[in-house]
Amino acid sequence: MTQDMTQDMTPALTNLSGLNRAGISAALAAMGIPEKQLKMRTQQVAHWMYHYGVTDITAMTNITKDLRAEMLNWFEVKRPEIAEAQISEDGTRKWLLRLADGHLVEAVYIPEDDRGTLCVSSQVGCTLTCKFCHTGTQRLVRNLTAQEIIQQVLVARDALEEWPSPPEGRLLSNIVFMGMGEPLYNFDEVKLAIEMMTDSAGLSMSRRRITLSTSGVVPEMERCGEETGVNLAVSLHAVNDEMRSEIMPINNKYPLDEVLKACASYPGAANSRRITFEYAMLKGVNDSLDDARELVRLMRQYKIHGKINLIPFNPWPAAPYECSDWKQIRAFSELIFSKGISAPIRMPRGRDIMAACGQLKSASEKKSKAQLLREAANA
Repeated sequence: MTQDMTQDMTPALTNLSGLNRAGISAALAAMGIPEKQLKMRTQQVAHWMYHYGVTDITAMTNITKDLRAEMLNWFEVKRPEIAEAQISEDGTRKWLLRLADGHLVEAVYIPEDDRGTLCVSSQVGCTLTCKFCHTGTQRLVRNLTAQEIIQQVLVARDALEEWPSPPEGRLLSNIVFMGMGEPLYNFDEVKLAIEMMTDSAGLSMSRRRITLSTSGVVPEMERCGEETGVNLAVSLHAVNDEMRSEIMPINNKYPLDEVLKACASYPGAANSRRITFEYAMLKGVNDSLDDARELVRLMRQYKIHGKINLIPFNPWPAAPYECSDWKQIRAFSELIFSKGISAPIRMPRGRDIMAACGQLKSASEKKSKAQLLREAANA
């Protein structure tokens, strides 16, 4: 038997990085860990990976040396490859991550005075084709697994040197599902990732510090509130069906009335889980003061307690829109504020590295299985 054939028959190692407790336990059980030890061993491995951030099994020193040696034959603790890392002049960081199958996704860290927010992706590409969004020009390749979502957080914590938890509090304090993809079209894996983020044996984050952004996938919105307990952000961007369908084709499937009714009934929306509406300011399209008045009327009609984030449009190559003038954005915001509704202007961050809202787009394409196999063989 040739050396190459021998290498091909070597079983692939299971990557523990990003797995939840159930996944770690199943992997250890497959290795042969006795059932009576599984809970303890799972706790040990999770603690090393998610409290200390280790990527080396030999560093898990409260596990016996012989067991660690055996684990090396079964497992690895590996992050996605960082294909590119960029830092904006305003401190925003963007990572282009290469997944195990070669596809690429982006994650963005935004530092602020009182928080640090990581924007994670839930899909490679997107199926929604929203006209103001650069990701929408990239077709959907596939959903991410919960493990791949969690690994984005681990990469960010590595870069920020946040292992173990710093005594003065984390730089990375908040997570938003606002990266590539529609999270509610990948709900099961996103839910698993959120459970891992909030697990005391995992990333141990508060649900109040996690926000899921959706374009308005109405059937999954109530389920999201009931089963995840996180904050909800809704991409609104227009005050009538005609304009919203032009900007966001998903409105043809879930029109404005259905979306706003789903927001009004979102579990906990009247209390701690306030709805946030995202509203991209598009010059001459949706930025008139009449649009602002209609926005106020809709909030009152549907009795929604929330705020409206006004987002100056972030340009990208061949974008069909321009950003509204600053004077118009301020007037739009002031009118809404004068009616007792919060409408802050979200200052653009990371524009110079294409990391701002609506600018994310990886270089991944949907390739045939034969092409992927050829590329893997060449690699």
